[in-house]
Amino acid sequence: MTLPRQRGLTEQAADAAIDTACRLLRLPSIRNEFNDIADRAVKDQMTYRGFLAELLMTECDDRARRRSERRIKAAGFPREKSLRAFDFDANPNIDAATVHTLASCEWIKKSQPLCLIGDSGTGKSHMLIALGTEAAMKGYRVRYTLATKLVNELVEAADEKQLNKTIARYGRVDLLCIDELGYMELDRHGAELLFQVLTEREEKNSVAIASNESFGGWTKTFTDPRLCAAIVDRLTFNGTIIETGTDSYRLASTRARAEENVAS
Repeated sequence: MTLPRQRGLTEQAADAAIDTACRLLRLPSIRNEFNDIADRAVKDQMTYRGFLAELLMTECDDRARRRSERRIKAAGFPREKSLRAFDFDANPNIDAATVHTLASCEWIKKSQPLCLIGDSGTGKSHMLIALGTEAAMKGYRVRYTLATKLVNELVEAADEKQLNKTIARYGRVDLLCIDELGYMELDRHGAELLFQVLTEREEKNSVAIASNESFGGWTKTFTDPRLCAAIVDRLTFNGTIIETGTDSYRLASTRARAEENVAS
């Protein structure tokens, strides 16, 4: 389709031509924002180059935002969590500077692991999801899963002769977030399959895990001592370990609200 071009277009005709061109070129942000940007350009006496730059940057910024949203959705996070919403004052065990350094995602660039270890309610899952979200916003491919869900998927894939394909799919993402590792005992077959995923990613792509068990207690999840040691080795080599402690923030918040209700 060729758009008619002529000098001296009326404002109405120019608007129609811009709308049509934006549809053809797939520039939805310029199409939606053009009138406001044009009015602002007149008010601020922008040059033609400045006006064009403003239009193009609007489209670029919106495309970047949509790509981030797609990556966050593809990660499969169960809920929204951000570092901004994390209450570092409520858990002095967690060093805010360390976490904000992790948010730069240099550790993902270097294919290093991250382990968040602590009792329930101490902020492990919040940080896992928040750091995964930061990674997705910075352009990394991220996948979130529960440990038991991942193992069940691997077992089913093995039964259906699709194991290599499934392991390769989990191996391709830049950051694999595994939550609730250590909550349930895994049989030897399931533990070996999980080990294959970790081996596929070793020193190639990052893994971040959240566990309610210290490493010494992982023998309850991975009952084979040698396999347990190998898994711990892969999840800690050149990595960062954050111990979130034993005091439940959620329990403390619940008690505080209950006391407030009684007092009132």
